[in-house]
Amino acid sequence: MARIVVIGAGLGAMAAAARLAVAGHTVTVYEKTSAYGGAVGRFERDGFAFDTGPGLLHLPAVYRDLFVKTGREPLEECVSLTQVDPAARHVFADGTRVDLPNASRAGTVAALDAALGAGTGERWGDFLTRAREAWDRTRRPLLEEPQPADPAPLAREPYPALKAGLLRRPTTTLAQVGARELRDPRLAALLDAYAWSYGFDPATAPASAAVLPYMEQTFGSWYVGGGLRALADAVYERCRKRRVEFVFDTLVEAVVEKDGRAAGVRLADGETVEADHVVSGAPVPALHHGEEPPRHQVNGTGRVTVCLALRGPREADAVHRTVVHAEGGRPTVTVLRPDDPALRPDGEHESVTVTATVRTSPGQDWEAFADRMAEAAGRAVPDLAGRLLWRHVRTPEDVRRDTGAAEVPGPALAGAGGRLLPAANRSPLPGLYFAGGWSHPGGGLAHAGLSGALVAGLIVEGADFRGSQ
Repeated sequence: MARIVVIGAGLGAMAAAARLAVAGHTVTVYEKTSAYGGAVGRFERDGFAFDTGPGLLHLPAVYRDLFVKTGREPLEECVSLTQVDPAARHVFADGTRVDLPNASRAGTVAALDAALGAGTGERWGDFLTRAREAWDRTRRPLLEEPQPADPAPLAREPYPALKAGLLRRPTTTLAQVGARELRDPRLAALLDAYAWSYGFDPATAPASAAVLPYMEQTFGSWYVGGGLRALADAVYERCRKRRVEFVFDTLVEAVVEKDGRAAGVRLADGETVEADHVVSGAPVPALHHGEEPPRHQVNGTGRVTVCLALRGPREADAVHRTVVHAEGGRPTVTVLRPDDPALRPDGEHESVTVTATVRTSPGQDWEAFADRMAEAAGRAVPDLAGRLLWRHVRTPEDVRRDTGAAEVPGPALAGAGGRLLPAANRSPLPGLYFAGGWSHPGGGLAHAGLSGALVAGLIVEGADFRGSQ
């Protein structure tokens, strides 16, 4: 069996490591920090705990498959999974509120009609029908199969926009979908919020980004008991049970080439580790010297996370997730309030996480931006300012320190001339593969897990691998 070196201990890299170990390979993971999980981090202080990466899990079937394929214990025996219902409460700039149910098209239509006026739900439902067409056209090539050698077909827009008329330009961006098809500023803001939550600016995101709300509203949103960090713990333990070796606090400086293929890695201390295959959790061009550097998806966006420690219990009618839409100088924020005793010191306190997508520009006054985020969150949390004990602000620079990049990668999207297609899992250098959010099929917990499955399939089955069945 082969010797395999994995660079990085993010979720996608660990998913690949576990699958490769089960296939009989000897797998060693080198992680530059002292912790596993990559972007799925945790901040703890004074008995409060906060997820500093994703807060909810979508497409849990990806990790169910990982645990079924790598051991006897299914995912639900390793972590607690609960559907979040309502999936989200939306607070719009005009003060209108609507609670959207989890994975219920009819319930969503009814809720929108009741809150925003008759006909709005039907327009949203018609939009989701068109979004499903885009999903059906791109699901396998963007999620379940290796990226094709010629990705040009994926550069074309798959979203079946309404006919715009002879004198109007075709719908090419998600913002145009909202303006032309939804025809209500609150529905358009609802659509925009899905794009921002994945790191995309609706003004530049292709119409195919319509698959993002379709995916969430069709397959649901799930909470992992103890926070998403518990999922990272479970994947790490599964790797350990499959005899994957982890070496922490060890930086991989370069991929070693021999006879035109990857033959191992060189560590920062000068040591060379030989390998038959190398799997990189971050497709950085500097890691190899192939003639064609790997493609990178460039969004130019990062995330600010504000962890709020509050005195006083969570009110009885609180919801898990609230999206407070932009108003004036305040950004759109997502407020997560999990009712989880593991995240608070006792029943008389509450842990709240507030996130916002931002442009990754230097010189930003993050404390002032966090002030505006907290002000917006006050529309979701009663008496937030009066209950606040302390806060912790996590900026894109903190993300860069922990993961190597200030930007947060989004999932692969078709259209846009191919600029939102990330690096293929098989690199231009034979023997070097990419797994994780910066490679096909892109960012997000489910997508990272799928990248691990694709890399394992490419190594184990070789050129015959055609993706999941």
